Amino acid sequence: MSKGPVLFADIGKKAKDLLTKDYNSDQKFSVSTYSDSGVALTSTAVKKGGLSTGDVAALYMYKNTTFDVKFDTGSNISTTLTFTDFLPSTKTIASIKFPDYNSGKLEVQYFHDRASFTTAVALNQSPAIDVTATIGTPTIAFGAEAGYDTTLGSFTKYTAGISVTKPDSYASMILGDKGDSLQASYVHHLDLLKKSSVAGEITRRFSTNENTFTIGGSFPVDHLTVVKAKLNNHGKLGALVQHEVIPKSVLTISSEVDTKALDKSPRFGLAIALKP
Repeated sequence: MSKGPVLFADIGKKAKDLLTKDYNSDQKFSVSTYSDSGVALTSTAVKKGGLSTGDVAALYMYKNTTFDVKFDTGSNISTTLTFTDFLPSTKTIASIKFPDYNSGKLEVQYFHDRASFTTAVALNQSPAIDVTATIGTPTIAFGAEAGYDTTLGSFTKYTAGISVTKPDSYASMILGDKGDSLQASYVHHLDLLKKSSVAGEITRRFSTNENTFTIGGSFPVDHLTVVKAKLNNHGKLGALVQHEVIPKSVLTISSEVDTKALDKSPRFGLAIALKP
């Protein structure tokens, strides 16, 4: 693949991951195993409220091809097949979910030193089409996204964004929801290894005149433990602790509190991922 600009889906992703990834108010247990033949098996159980769900996923990688299949307790089967460089500088992703045959999708990503493009088409009788494009360099990228419904004959979305990447920081701005929202985010790394980071994100929705501002950070306590926290202007406070109990086995404990309703009990989440 080229060393050009990121895909449009990756614009703003660094701040989003820092402020949302691994935060969890559910109880989750996951076990993964790997074989020498390139097969990875993952079993996951989640308890949310009084409802328990689970799934078993298998991932097989061979040269430039990846096959991913997942079975869940709702009797659904999800499959994803990925080809890298099937055509030069491309990645092709085909996915389908059974028994919902209309959920199939085919996506082609193209990478160039100065641009990247994606086209995704739903595999049904009235396909929706999504197209994205970015131009620039690994340092600065300008991008746009559009979705078109062939049944309605109209655009379902159009979005534009820009990202700027420096060795110690990352900034992005996205105009989305057909021009109704503007989101700006910033991430700053506090050390050379980028293990300590702080982030801020502000979203403005013009139709409702509403602003949401979120700040957060990730900080290592030691080489086995990481602490993350976030707070928004609506009083939602989230925090989590991740500890590597044994090599590649991570215990995550997270909680979310509404500081404007302190009479309510905080919500706690527990996630355990075991990977040999």
